[in-house]
Amino acid sequence: MAFKNIAFVAADTEEAQAALKRLKVRYPSTEPEAADVIVALGGDGFMLETLHRYIERGVPIYGMNCGTVGFLMNQYEEENLPERLAAAQCAQLHPLAMTARTVGGEEVRAIAINEVSLLRETRQAAKIGIRIDGVVRLPELICDGVLVATPAGSSAYNLSAHGPVLPIGSGVLALTPISPFRPRRWRGALLPHDAEITFEIHEAAKRPVSAVADYTEVRDVAEVQVREERGVTLNLLFDPQHNLEERILMEQFQA
Repeated sequence: MAFKNIAFVAADTEEAQAALKRLKVRYPSTEPEAADVIVALGGDGFMLETLHRYIERGVPIYGMNCGTVGFLMNQYEEENLPERLAAAQCAQLHPLAMTARTVGGEEVRAIAINEVSLLRETRQAAKIGIRIDGVVRLPELICDGVLVATPAGSSAYNLSAHGPVLPIGSGVLALTPISPFRPRRWRGALLPHDAEITFEIHEAAKRPVSAVADYTEVRDVAEVQVREERGVTLNLLFDPQHNLEERILMEQFQA
């Protein structure tokens, strides 16, 4: 697909800003609000920021790596950019919707593209009950925390917490404990993408827990609900020779 109106956005790093200047000189560009494709220059963190910023537009986003890991990014090259964009493959992702209720009764909603994580706030372990679609599946998990990851986010925090890497389109979410103490042998679960996960914080005053949806943090939560937001679709563009499916497959064979 050929794109007529390209917008460039970049992270604040020296490398990304220099790339932005070169590309704007080389190719005609417009503002992101008028573009039919956005080229994001930076790393995975900046890609998440860009996806969140333009989530309501649904415009395809093509990342070029000017950062470190760059799992969600394509290789940085200045040559033949319009042709690369036209040949790119689209991966459609759905984020998670988090609804967190605090001990004080406040309700906060946020969107997560990678994961929703619950984390203990103090030296004491968290005690968390887990319900799936209203059914109690784990009466109490004693842990440092627990997270729900999308396939796109399964290779990030979820993987470092020893959770599974999920192929795009697998139709599942990863429920992964973070440093579990009890039950000792529970290593998490794979859930259907349309499951509704509810976390209930036990002894919330004594063992406070925060909930984080990507980079939105809610402190002192009492209950957190997580579900896939099917009404929102994110469109990421990848070069055919190194698309997201291939990256996720490769990640499962890394030493």
